[in-house]
Amino acid sequence: MAEELNVTYITLGGHIELQKYSYLYFVTFLLVYILILCSNCTVVYLIWKQPDLHEPMYVFIAALLLNSVLFSTNIYPKLLLDFLSDTQVISHQACLLQFLLFYSFGYSEFLLLAAMAYDRYVSICKPLHYQSIMRRTTVCVFLAAAWLLPLCQIVALIIMISNQNLCSFTLKQTFCNNTIYKLFCAASRTISVYGALILLDSVGFSVIFIVFTYTRILLICYRSSADVRRKAAHTCLPHLLVLSNYFCLFMYEVIAVRLNYEFPKITRLIMSLQLVLYNPLFNPFIYGLKMKEIHKHLKRLFC
Repeated sequence: MAEELNVTYITLGGHIELQKYSYLYFVTFLLVYILILCSNCTVVYLIWKQPDLHEPMYVFIAALLLNSVLFSTNIYPKLLLDFLSDTQVISHQACLLQFLLFYSFGYSEFLLLAAMAYDRYVSICKPLHYQSIMRRTTVCVFLAAAWLLPLCQIVALIIMISNQNLCSFTLKQTFCNNTIYKLFCAASRTISVYGALILLDSVGFSVIFIVFTYTRILLICYRSSADVRRKAAHTCLPHLLVLSNYFCLFMYEVIAVRLNYEFPKITRLIMSLQLVLYNPLFNPFIYGLKMKEIHKHLKRLFC
């Protein structure tokens, strides 16, 4: 790979028949990106603007949707640029930055979902203590931890990755993810172990915590009135839908490289794009339709 002005470039080789369908790809993903921005920002704006939505549950939803916007903005502009370019390349430094933001915001989503699960647990299982537990300080601590903890962990991983020598300069993806490990001249056990620890810490802990809290909620609701069960269903079901979908897609993205199995090119493309498509696109609709108070304000806004 050519080096110009001491800049190393990496070829993004995950595109399929780009010369034939470049404009179709560009228009489709541009519309998707605009829809992601508009839908997520609309719900975030409503939560910020309406005083009755200034509760921890809605603040966490706004944070989750804002995280989706940042997550998408890390991927889509470069993707759109590549659709119209003759060559799909990215500098090594920019690739590391995209890798950093991709996993930082990706892991943040799990921690935000865990914070939302805890909020629902306190609201349903300890309603009399809700105000004293879920104070503004508590919410701010949860939000800061959800964004800063993954960022610090991935920064340390980036420092280790940046010191690795590259023997290949073609990435079998449309953006920089953990397939960058396959570019190394030699596999690093330290990087693999540390990456696995981050995965267990951010994703494993979050999923176990969410499953535990929702199990407790279900047990409480089973012994409670129909009104409590209905309230739990309206507030918990969207979180479970988002978690199950995101967990399956993210685990495929992480484990596929670890298995070192050569998936068909079309499979890699579809699965990688689903990860940056489904949750950012459907989260605002899931919460906007299933959360009664948000849905009420959306109807007022558009009707």
